[in-house]
Amino acid sequence: MSGLTRQRVRWAWWMLVPMLVVLLAVAGWPLARTLWFSLTDASLAHLDEWKFIGLDNYAGEYGVLRDPDWWRAVLVTGAFALLSVTLETVLGLGVALVINQPSRLRTLLRAAMLVPWAIPTVVSARIWSWMLHDQFGVVNHYLMAFGLIAVPLAWTADPTLSLFTVVMVDVWKTTPFMALLILAALQMVPLDCYEAAKVDGVPVWRVFTRITLPLIVPGVAVAVVFRTLDALRVFDVIYVMTSNSRATKSMSIYVREQLIDFQQVGYGSASATVLFFMIALVTIVYLGATRKGIEEASS
Repeated sequence: MSGLTRQRVRWAWWMLVPMLVVLLAVAGWPLARTLWFSLTDASLAHLDEWKFIGLDNYAGEYGVLRDPDWWRAVLVTGAFALLSVTLETVLGLGVALVINQPSRLRTLLRAAMLVPWAIPTVVSARIWSWMLHDQFGVVNHYLMAFGLIAVPLAWTADPTLSLFTVVMVDVWKTTPFMALLILAALQMVPLDCYEAAKVDGVPVWRVFTRITLPLIVPGVAVAVVFRTLDALRVFDVIYVMTSNSRATKSMSIYVREQLIDFQQVGYGSASATVLFFMIALVTIVYLGATRKGIEEASS
């Protein structure tokens, strides 16, 4: 490493120090405090009266890792993340491909596309709850008017429909975010590649699979990581639409239930810590697999 390179690296670290200090203060201290409380029997009613109990909140007789409700919440969260992120990626790719085409309406379409994403999640979830109401909702009204259903459906109350309903609402809201990130990746593709393929008479589908898709994979991977992180810690859209329903209880809702409803600060902190490490593990594994795949594709 040359002297100039070492100097640039040193200056880069010095410029990162303020951000690292702020990050440590904003995220590090709450995380450390949560880890500490997870090793105690603290409760919200008697927060100053606690004792150290080690790993009992994790692996004890009534620990979070032995609670069937926790593992059910893990399965629900995993199903929600898998379904929502997959649909949002596919639909976002389709929307991005359409908007990336030259058009006089492209700017207007981009602005209109962002409207669902710009609406606060709580607001959009409440609007959809009204629209999906089993007695007064406009969705059931039109489905019955067109003869698609015979009786009104309880979209958010029926355990067989509630998770699907929440996923659809989340897809409606977050697909624009995925489309925006994928659109940025599409606009980084060199136009020379398309011109060469056009001269050679390469079919459109082959251009997409051989040129466009491989070149935007890194951008799509970043978008999927962001959305996966959001989906794994999902709380607001599910809680607003279905509250504490067992059929849609995510890991974050489980943590909130322990901390607020049951006032078990120690146990709730343990479940929050497990949630944090599970998300971190999924992120590391996914990034490692994606990086390996990109390296193999480029070699």
